Amino acid sequence: MRYHIGDLNPEELLDLYRAMLKPRMIEEKMLVLLRQGKISKWFSGIGQEAISVGVTQALREEEYILPMHRNLGVFTTRNVPLNRLFSQWQGKKSGFTQGRDRSFHFGTQEHRIVGMISHLGPQLGVADGIALADLLRRKRRVTAVFTGEGATSEGDFHEALNVASVWNLPVLFCIENNGYGLSTPTKEQYNCKDLVDRAKGYGMESRIIDGNNILEVYTKVNELCNAMRKRPRPILLEFKTFRMRGHEEASGTKYVPEKLMKKWAKKDPIANYEEFLLEKGILTEAIIDGYKNEISTEINSNLKLAFDEPAIDSNETKELNEVYQKFDYEYFEKSEDVENIRLVDAVSQGLEQSMERYNELIIMGQDIADYGGVFKITEGFTAKFGRSRVRNTPICESAIVSAAMGLSINGMKAVVEMQFADFVSSGFNPIVNYLAKVHYRWGQNADVVIRMPCGAGVGAGPFHSQTNEAWFTKTPGLKVVYPAFPDDAKGLLTTAINEPNPVLVFEHKGLYRSVYGDVPKNYYTIPFGEANLLRSGESLSIVTYGAAVHWALEILDKHPEIDADVLDLRTLQPLDVESVFRTVKKTGKLIIVQEDTLFGGIASDISAMVMENCFEFLDAPVQRVASLETPVPFAKNLEAKYLPKQRFEAALLELYAY
Repeated sequence: MRYHIGDLNPEELLDLYRAMLKPRMIEEKMLVLLRQGKISKWFSGIGQEAISVGVTQALREEEYILPMHRNLGVFTTRNVPLNRLFSQWQGKKSGFTQGRDRSFHFGTQEHRIVGMISHLGPQLGVADGIALADLLRRKRRVTAVFTGEGATSEGDFHEALNVASVWNLPVLFCIENNGYGLSTPTKEQYNCKDLVDRAKGYGMESRIIDGNNILEVYTKVNELCNAMRKRPRPILLEFKTFRMRGHEEASGTKYVPEKLMKKWAKKDPIANYEEFLLEKGILTEAIIDGYKNEISTEINSNLKLAFDEPAIDSNETKELNEVYQKFDYEYFEKSEDVENIRLVDAVSQGLEQSMERYNELIIMGQDIADYGGVFKITEGFTAKFGRSRVRNTPICESAIVSAAMGLSINGMKAVVEMQFADFVSSGFNPIVNYLAKVHYRWGQNADVVIRMPCGAGVGAGPFHSQTNEAWFTKTPGLKVVYPAFPDDAKGLLTTAINEPNPVLVFEHKGLYRSVYGDVPKNYYTIPFGEANLLRSGESLSIVTYGAAVHWALEILDKHPEIDADVLDLRTLQPLDVESVFRTVKKTGKLIIVQEDTLFGGIASDISAMVMENCFEFLDAPVQRVASLETPVPFAKNLEAKYLPKQRFEAALLELYAY
């Protein structure tokens, strides 16, 4: 192996050696503890230390780095306290996730490290968002993100590279090509000679680096980082290396040819570098012994701290309270100066006033810039706020949601417009697995709002008409808003943007231009979790939200003999359960109507809660009315039969007569 010292002095050369030795010694200790049953799982990075250490040393302390399982050297080089690392792996309180996640599934803002999730791909988009925040603030920084060769087959990899290239984001995409994705060899994973060949398609620079040569890794990455700070742009790196142990220890390496293992064993990054430094007289056996004794003492003393720490304990209240970041709702009163506008105008107004309030609020979505979005919500925004804050995106929902998460990690706010709520399925993974879980896992907030134009009744067919709120109300960590009137649409949206937690705001496109209302001109907010009693009656209770609110009011106007409470939920998570119980206890009869299909929807949960908590107050069975259990059809007559409006009227009359 050839080493080129270049401008590095002996102290720097020794520092690189010691930095690699430390994670190797920790790993060797962990393997012993694993055999003793003192830790539950281990993903080994033995043989890949030069990559983690070299890249981390090339970055500045204030620059974010997003590692994976085999990047222990990132954490040790950033001087993460070992007792906290060991407690993390033991599921102890001093760990970074308080026993809620294991191994390297965590981040630490103090050390500018953002850990991966098991779905791998989203962290690449998160790196885009972190780098975007730096770029917008004109901070000359680099963000480095790791992935394996296996994850380069995921769509998130390609989306993230494309976004970074289009936006000239200073992201260092680091592929550790270690030969196998679990047991699948590279020849079965991709069909190009080198993975960096893919960079050409995205208009990116790329480099192949010997991942087992610490000096090549450090000097080349350092050079590239300096260049990226001067002229921001993404670069794709492929580190050629090898995984000397199993995907995780239980997997073993029987699927690897013995000849290949022996070949790479000779390329050990630490043994070869050690030999080189000894030959140069820079390193001595005495220095090696000193390093090993020092590191061993540090490992053992910190292991004792972790082992002596009691097992994690918690309670129901604590666990529930830490799903979301604490939010102190700030009330902004409505002014008496109002204007009669459409729901679509109210959404636009709330978004515009929020952009004025928060200078670091970024809006992202397809066609939202000069075009103003397909519903013209952001028309005129680029002239007022600039294209850097109102950003057209490629068609890549997953990467953009992940980028919004990255903006939040780097201290900004983000609003993502799904062109249609149906398309959120292409960004589903980062919403439910990253945004929703990140605060519970390691205390990081996801300051992200996702706007969801939704709903049927406009002849848009199966792919542009869903009202899919139940996908998300089931997921702890998300908040869900669904206004039916213009003033609510504005006030709930401004609150959503104030929220430090991820919020999905459903906006029924059938109501955009058909529903008018008096909306205060000023900036105001409406609290989450407070339903609105639109009508008060004694005969029965109607609980609903979205477009179904208007169906209920229209049908009640046809039947003045029905004296009913009409409760507009407005927010579905958090849900105003107390208001639901109050109206049921008052009238004794409940009908719940939703536009979504019946099974697994909001109505089912409300019905169950009422049966469990208000059974003795009921004078009739709870009724649920919803759309047919089919996709949304296109033809007008079919769509009318799909929607529950007519069935709701029949069910309402039946319940009234019960």
